[in-house]
Amino acid sequence: MLYETIGIVRHNAGNLAEVKEIVLAAGQMILQRGGVIRDIANWGVFSLPRAISKNQQRHTRGHYFVMRYDCGIQANEAVRQTLSIDPRVIRATNVKLGDGKLETLSRFGKIEWRKMEG
Repeated sequence: MLYETIGIVRHNAGNLAEVKEIVLAAGQMILQRGGVIRDIANWGVFSLPRAISKNQQRHTRGHYFVMRYDCGIQANEAVRQTLSIDPRVIRATNVKLGDGKLETLSRFGKIEWRKMEG
């Protein structure tokens, strides 16, 4: 199945190294379980829609990343659990894309960040 994970990592100095470590760990788990990584995008640092408290800290900004990959249910669950217990990750969500049929999956292209006009 094709999955997409959107993660928000805490914002601080040297944050890009933390994001790379988190994505690398998640990617290795997917590859070790026979999955394939399709795309990874670094969206950068943005203000959060609302303040989020996690690990006794209040966060108002976060570093966003997106990873799209094919894998089995067990690998996706392992990625989800790992990101949920990592103290550097403020929030992460996994979404199954499409219905698993090739004609549906071919519509998903490159991951883009759409900027609002005005």
